[in-house]
Amino acid sequence: MSYLEEVSLKGRDANPFFKMMGIDIVSYAEGQAVLTMDVRPDMLNGGGWLQGGVYAALADEAMALALFTALKEDEIIATISETTSFYRGVRDGTVEAEATVVRKGRKVAFTKGVVRRPGKDGEILAESSASFTVIAHQ
Repeated sequence: MSYLEEVSLKGRDANPFFKMMGIDIVSYAEGQAVLTMDVRPDMLNGGGWLQGGVYAALADEAMALALFTALKEDEIIATISETTSFYRGVRDGTVEAEATVVRKGRKVAFTKGVVRRPGKDGEILAESSASFTVIAHQ
């Protein structure tokens, strides 16, 4: 069973990280994905802000899910590099990661992601870009 088939059947439970972090799948199709997550007290850093790695991890998962929708059946991926710029901190509420595949080649794919407060006019909290290796899985 492919990862997308598992996501379709099990939702959050298809991905142990989603389950641990409380990440909800909003949508995924045609090179795009949207995930949401409630900010919990155990995700905050010593200053009381959502820890930066959580922004990056949420964006990474959204970018990977978006890319999974563009893969061939025999392809798998792994993150090569990711860069995240942080613009604004949060202490509570819900955050949303929206990701898009910029370009998918035979060996490397490029994605971008935005973490924001949910909603049409959601405040941008961070932006990420990532490259993934595309591997033909035997």
